[in-house]
This record gives sequence, C-alpha cells and structure tokens, in this order.
Amino acid sequence: MKPLAIEGSWLHEPQVFHDARGGVHEWFRQDDIAAATGRSLTLAQANCSVSVRGTLRGVHFADVPPGQAKYVTCVRGAVLDVVVDIRVGSPTFGRWEAVRLDDRTHASMFVAEGLGHAFMALTDDATVIYLCSQGYAPAREHGVDPLDPALGIEWPTDTVPVLSDKDAQAPTLARARELGLLPSYEECLAFYAGLQRPER
Repeated sequence: MKPLAIEGSWLHEPQVFHDARGGVHEWFRQDDIAAATGRSLTLAQANCSVSVRGTLRGVHFADVPPGQAKYVTCVRGAVLDVVVDIRVGSPTFGRWEAVRLDDRTHASMFVAEGLGHAFMALTDDATVIYLCSQGYAPAREHGVDPLDPALGIEWPTDTVPVLSDKDAQAPTLARARELGLLPSYEECLAFYAGLQRPER
C-alpha cells in the first residue's frame, strides 16, 4: 500500500494472477493495512453499491469519534474514487485526490476516519464494495456538495452527474465549516493515535 497526498489515505494495487481459468488476487489483507497505517481495520459493516454511469455519491463523512474508516474497491466496471480532506486545521484542508478503481487493476483505497469520500461511476453497473470500521448511523452522517466550485473536484465532463436529493442539497465545504459539521484535524490525530498498534 502506498500513501496518497492526503494524510490518512492509501492506495492498494494488488498483484493479479491470471491463467486459463481467469484471475485471482488478494484485495484485502489486515496485515497490509497494519503495515501501512500502523493500525488494524475493525470490520463493522460491508456495503455494496451498484450505479449507472454518471452516478455521483458523496462527499460523505461521519462525526469523529468514532468516524467511519472505509476500504473501497470496484469489482465491476470503473469509478473515479475521491478522498477529500475536510479536517479543519489540516495542512491539506480543502484538497482532494482522485484514483480510478476498476475491475482490471483491482486497486483499493483506504480512507481514514474524518476524511470525506466520494465516487462517480464511469460505467453502467459500476459495482463498489467497501468495508467500514463503523456501522451506518444517520445522526452522525454528513455530506459536502461534491460539485462545490471551491473544492473544484475534477469530475469527468462527458456525462451529467446523477446525485441523490440528499447529496444535491449538501452544503458547500465553507458552509459545512460554518455549521460546525466538519471534524477537526487535532481531534482526528488524537483518535488515530488511540488506534495505533503497540510496537512489538
């Protein structure tokens, strides 16, 4: 796993073994997560979403603590997966990074608690599965407008974004900050420290 430019996010690019029968790869290993991040991923929930081309989901995040870490991969088709630093006080606050996840490379992204996450389906029937450190809790869940001009996420322009009503009505990053919805960088760092595995 390699760290991305946004602290708290990593990309896993597995080796895929092909033969006449097809292919096989390891898309998740707890020891790889631990080696890269210094922590384990507690599995509380696993989600699967299927999206038509152009579907835009996010930018989603949860209150910290406990937040919700995610380990995301695309098992059919392709998506543009985006992590956004929404942690107030972070050196990279307001920045984002995008990676393509698809059913050819089988890459996965790890997104730590307190970061925003979104993706756009690049194909019909784009199927994304993700492992979550906490279960869905509506009272702790929030969103930021994925089309916020101030964020400037470079979504593909060859299709019209399809958003849920909730995502379409999400506040801009600036408004979410004014409303006190965003996690603080210091609170996130303290939370991450509590997840660290002791040195052996």
